[in-house]
Amino acid sequence: MTADRFALCIDRVLAVPRDKAFACWTCAERLKQWWTPAPWTSPYAAMDFRTGGWNHVVMRGPEGADVTHRSVFLDIVANERIVFTDAFVRAWEPSAAPFITAIITFGDAAGGGTAYGVEVLHWSAADMKRHEEMGFIAGWNAVIDQLETLAKTL
Repeated sequence: MTADRFALCIDRVLAVPRDKAFACWTCAERLKQWWTPAPWTSPYAAMDFRTGGWNHVVMRGPEGADVTHRSVFLDIVANERIVFTDAFVRAWEPSAAPFITAIITFGDAAGGGTAYGVEVLHWSAADMKRHEEMGFIAGWNAVIDQLETLAKTL
């Protein structure tokens, strides 16, 4: 964690090539399959996957409650990096409640596979603590597991 950036981080090695891990991010139909930790689902996803493009996902809880995630892609470098923020919801339309900026990195792991990094930056220490208490480590690791499982099928 980098205190001055209010960051929560996860570094993993995935047993898939990085182009396949990256491909899981590039289309809404794939995103629906891994984005939300089970038993939650993602019944709706749409995106414009490009720098400056947008992402819109509806996450549905086991009790039927929906949570909407909207973000804008700030930077995309194929097979290397994806940066997105929920500070904007589409184009440069500000979000009512910005919470995170995420930096996802893809590298070559020693011995093969993908060195997969997640750095989630928060607007404040309170936001970071809230994200930790929401289950950041377990939740993000669960979706990384789901992403890896999907990538193995590509």
